[in-house]
Amino acid sequence: MTTEFRRTPDDNFAGLRGFDYPPNYLDWEGLRMHYVDAGPADGPVCLLLHGMPTWSYLYRTMIPTLVRSGYRCVAPDHIGFGRSDKPTDPTWYSIGRHTEVLSSLILALELDRITLVCQDWGGPIGLSQTVHLRDRFERAVVMNTWLHHGGAVYSAAIRSWQRNWEPGGMFTRGSFDPGYLLALSAGHGGTDVMNAMVGGPAAELPPEAEAMRRGFSAPFAGLPDDALAGARRFPASIPIDGSNRANAAAQQYVRNQLQTSGLTFHFIWGATDDIFPLASGRAWATELGATFAEIAAAGHFLQNTHGPEIADLIVARIAEE
Repeated sequence: MTTEFRRTPDDNFAGLRGFDYPPNYLDWEGLRMHYVDAGPADGPVCLLLHGMPTWSYLYRTMIPTLVRSGYRCVAPDHIGFGRSDKPTDPTWYSIGRHTEVLSSLILALELDRITLVCQDWGGPIGLSQTVHLRDRFERAVVMNTWLHHGGAVYSAAIRSWQRNWEPGGMFTRGSFDPGYLLALSAGHGGTDVMNAMVGGPAAELPPEAEAMRRGFSAPFAGLPDDALAGARRFPASIPIDGSNRANAAAQQYVRNQLQTSGLTFHFIWGATDDIFPLASGRAWATELGATFAEIAAAGHFLQNTHGPEIADLIVARIAEE
């Protein structure tokens, strides 16, 4: 059966500041998965994974530092995001399917000596790779994410986030624009930007913030509402209060396996995040015997606001091993 999808025009991505990498694509069952591939082809790999509602553009200020340090940076866009195709059927999307697609990319590109760098939904999708494709990975850098476990306590902020993607929620009342969400999270604007985020009049932003907004808005700009099916399914997949049992069980399995994997872990956490609070990151890092670095002024989308600092930290942590 043919999967119906939306494909973002290339013009949407023209002239994005600091992100002029040529596109690369993996064909996966008739869908295109986009990925950035920058740096020396024979270098150790940094696999940079985004979450929701972002795309590989999130790593625009980290890739240059990592490439200068000798790393090959591979930054894919999950299907439904960025320059990747966007199936319009919400039931197409599951964390298991995203995981399968990413495994296909790793195997197709024959990636090894991998440092996983993951945040938000990049955590469940990426950390499962370190279990199922263990020999290809050397370490994982974990940032403001989670894996479900029996004692998981979900914050009020993440519960609110999930509710606002349900029918009648804030993000279903208009045409959602992720660019304004990222601008808000970076400290730009107020009510005018929030209204613009959910379909209100365009808000005026300073030039740097407007460039950022355009980058994060580009994947969905001008597309019908059904192009957002993937973005809407990510929040619905969070296994809160016994929901999504298969996803919860898969995440619990991966979390258990990580403790005996022999993988090296480094945690870098945005301290002001109310989605995945600082205490949850510290506790998990302790569980895995990981290093832990706190970025005091950073929130949930820490790559967006503190990318160069994070890249320097990653290079330094690896050098200290």
